[in-house]
Amino acid sequence: MTFETGDQCLLVDSKGRCYLLMLREGGEFHSHLGVVPHADLIGVQEGSLVSTGSGRKLLAIRPRFVDYVLKMRRGAQVVYPKDIGPILVYGDIRPGSIVVEAGTGSGALTIALVRAVGPSGRVISVERREDHATHARRTIERFFGEIPSTLDLRVGDVETEAETVHADRLVLDLPEPWHIARVGGHLESGGILIAYLPTVPQVQTLVETMREVDSYALIDVFETLHRSWKVEGRSVRPDHRMVGHTGFVVIGRRTNT
Repeated sequence: MTFETGDQCLLVDSKGRCYLLMLREGGEFHSHLGVVPHADLIGVQEGSLVSTGSGRKLLAIRPRFVDYVLKMRRGAQVVYPKDIGPILVYGDIRPGSIVVEAGTGSGALTIALVRAVGPSGRVISVERREDHATHARRTIERFFGEIPSTLDLRVGDVETEAETVHADRLVLDLPEPWHIARVGGHLESGGILIAYLPTVPQVQTLVETMREVDSYALIDVFETLHRSWKVEGRSVRPDHRMVGHTGFVVIGRRTNT
C-alpha cells in the first residue's frame, strides 16, 4: 500500500527513534538527521527506506494505534496503551457494545473504544471541559480522517448526557466517578462499569460506594505494569527502565437490585 496525501506516516531511524507526521502537499519533515520532503513519501510503498537531504536512511511505515497514542499531541492526561488493553478486555467491550465514556480527555481511549465496538456499536463520549473536547476532536479526526459515524462527542455533564442513552458499558476517567456509580441508572442491568483512577483514595471511595449502593457484583481492582526486555545475542535481560504505575482499573457488573 502506498502513502497518499493526508496519511499518517511514521519515520524510524537506525536507533529506533520514531517520528510521526501527516503527509501534505508541500510539507517537509525536519530533524537532526536532515530534511525529507513529503513529496518523497507520497506515492512510496509502505516499508520503504527514504533518504534525508544529508543521506541518512529512514524507514517509512504506517503507525500502529500504539505509535499514534505515544506520539500524538497531548491535551489532558492520556490513558496509555498498557492500560487501554486491559480496559477493553476486562470491560468486554466488543462489536455492538453501546459505550458511554466520561471524559473524553485527549481522545486516546475514545479511539480504542470506537475501534472495539465496530460499525454495529456506538460510543457516546462526554467531556466537561470545552478545551479538552476541542483537542480530543482534532486528535480523533487526525487518526480516522474524520469523526466516525459510530462516535457521538458531547460537551457537558455525563450525569445529564448519559440519561438519554441505554448503555451496556460505562467507562469513567473522572476524578470522582463514585457520583456516577451511585446513580447507576445510566448502565443496563448486567452491564459493566469500568473506571480508571490514578490514586488509592479514589479507588477506595469508588469501591466503597459500589458496595454501599449494593448494585454491583464481581468488583475487581488491578493495575498493569509494563517491562520490556533487551535481547542482544546471548545477553537477554529486562530493560533498566519500566512503565510502572499509571493508574488503577476498577471493574464491576451492574445488578438488578
